[in-house]
Amino acid sequence: MTSTTATASIPLAARGKAVARRRDDGSASIQLVVLMPALFSVMFLGMQGALFYHARTVAMAAAQEGARTAAGLTGTGPAGTQDAYSFITDAGGADVLKAPQVTSSRSATSATVTVTGISLSVIPGWSPTITQSASFPVERITQ
Repeated sequence: MTSTTATASIPLAARGKAVARRRDDGSASIQLVVLMPALFSVMFLGMQGALFYHARTVAMAAAQEGARTAAGLTGTGPAGTQDAYSFITDAGGADVLKAPQVTSSRSATSATVTVTGISLSVIPGWSPTITQSASFPVERITQ
């Protein structure tokens, strides 16, 4: 009799809120378990995109620096290669572009430098390769 009298003394609206509150217990934990992996995936993808973009920009700038040197009036292909390596080292070295490889060629009319390397990765098992190339016309004296 006490349980019936206790239930009867609680208004109907309050009984509904108590039942609804019991059904919602733990729902925040379940929401976090579902949403946190998705949130971390989006965050890591954004960070990976930024690392890739930065490494690509450094590789392009190094190729342009090397090609500019190689295309100079007294420039050579090996001098362009050396300048490209120096630029990568100054820009952060292996913290930006791992295992950089620089190739250069110079003809009578143009100088080309190509920089290849591996971007840093926050995604395990994935190592994006970057290749950037720059060409400039060779400086020459004309009469």
